[in-house]
Amino acid sequence: MRNYLIPTICLLSSLLASCSNENSPLELAPLADASPKNVIYILSDDHRFDFMGFTGKVPWLETPNLDRLASEGAYFPNTYVTTSLCSPSRASILTGLYSHTHTVIDNAAPDPGNLTFFPEYLQTAGYQTSYFGKWHMGNHSDEPQPGFDHWESFRGQGVYYGPTLNINGERTTYDESTYISDVLTEHAVDWLDGRDEDQPFFMYLSHKAVHSQFQPAERHQGLYEDEVIVYPPNFDTPNYGTPELPTADTDNEPLRGRDYYGDRRIPDWVKQQRESWHGVDYMYHGDIDFEEFFQRYTETLMGIDESVGEVLDYLDANGLAEDTLVIYMGDNGFSFGEHGLIDKRHFYEESAKVPLLVRWPSQLEGGAPIESLVQNIDIAPTILEAAGLTIPAHMQGASFIPLFSREEVPWRDRIFYEYYWEMDFPQTPTMFGIRTERYKYIRYHGVWDTNEFYDLENDPDEMQNLIDAPEHQQRIAGYANEVYDWLESTGGMSIPLKNVVRPKFGDHRNQSVY
Repeated sequence: MRNYLIPTICLLSSLLASCSNENSPLELAPLADASPKNVIYILSDDHRFDFMGFTGKVPWLETPNLDRLASEGAYFPNTYVTTSLCSPSRASILTGLYSHTHTVIDNAAPDPGNLTFFPEYLQTAGYQTSYFGKWHMGNHSDEPQPGFDHWESFRGQGVYYGPTLNINGERTTYDESTYISDVLTEHAVDWLDGRDEDQPFFMYLSHKAVHSQFQPAERHQGLYEDEVIVYPPNFDTPNYGTPELPTADTDNEPLRGRDYYGDRRIPDWVKQQRESWHGVDYMYHGDIDFEEFFQRYTETLMGIDESVGEVLDYLDANGLAEDTLVIYMGDNGFSFGEHGLIDKRHFYEESAKVPLLVRWPSQLEGGAPIESLVQNIDIAPTILEAAGLTIPAHMQGASFIPLFSREEVPWRDRIFYEYYWEMDFPQTPTMFGIRTERYKYIRYHGVWDTNEFYDLENDPDEMQNLIDAPEHQQRIAGYANEVYDWLESTGGMSIPLKNVVRPKFGDHRNQSVY
């Protein structure tokens, strides 16, 4: 039997509450011989997994503090979200649940009101807890949320300059010279400095950056304007390189137009989205140039890198580094022209894979990357174990602390993915998928379209869709069954529809926002 690392689910009535303690649903039993450790979780927005200096993906990009975090701890290069979209991913981080379980399936779906966020367990166990930054989980509210003693947030996506912060229920508006990444970091470090030193602490620093439209700090504007943008090999994706179809015309130019769109191995939704809001041929209604877009993203990322450095410097200077678990992660990835797409939502690598960097000197030696498959549903169990608490039985992720040894330990050999069609951006269909250490299978739901299958070992850029390859048909059928077995075993056979009362753009046929 496959090792999916999906814990046995409690009764449905208790799925969205703790199943672990008769006295209080928030009181978790302590682990034997464990002492609570400090934890800092830093989340960025739309930061793709390979846009960091040490990966070499962007030759001129410099991220010295993210590089430092990776070298002093570990980089997890195979970390995925279960749904590549802000609100569903953030809900999975906070609950340890898949999107179909917590039901925050898109950016408009409200929190059902009966979810338990893992900081609530920490708070009950005596932790000082704080939250700084973007919440954006199924609503636009900036109101304080359960589990946090100290709260600072903003409504919806917020703004890069001149933000308004809700600080413990009172709103403060800053002048236009105030940059959001800077003020959040400053307040977070101030909170660390003023904490009760006799209590363990948990701090959640959630940045707006690097969400579009990108705006770097003034000191970083123009930093990379003279650099040459390297386009991905699958930017134009002509025919996915299939041998029986030509990949170039007589002038040796990539196929476009009718020749390109005639390839049935490319899903129709991908072809159509190329010329939409989230496609390279008409990105953001044609309001921005691709290379300028790329440049602004990398410059905006610099504020995140500096933020990480300030937090690490504070821990080092105050003797807290050794026993403080620091986790840096992105809420989802981001495509920069791969498959002709911009943004996220889909299950291609650039969208679903995220950066995960971990430092914990007393428990994790700095060194080689840890290649195991990790997901965002593993964050809550990992932090609870670091706090010396048992993991609630209803959580669907697992603590990845055992991986810190870099030795062979029981662990999953595949991850699952889901995305549900949303009204605001209707070109991307509902999809489910599975990714093993070598293969990926994507199945589309509710549309008549081409499914996808890739051999990532030989085709890391996902340019050759092998869905019709005779030698893979048995494997593909097996993966299709596994996807449905996963959904059935986790209560995911029904799409959790929500009554969206405020569609973002109204009638798309009239507004043309797709």
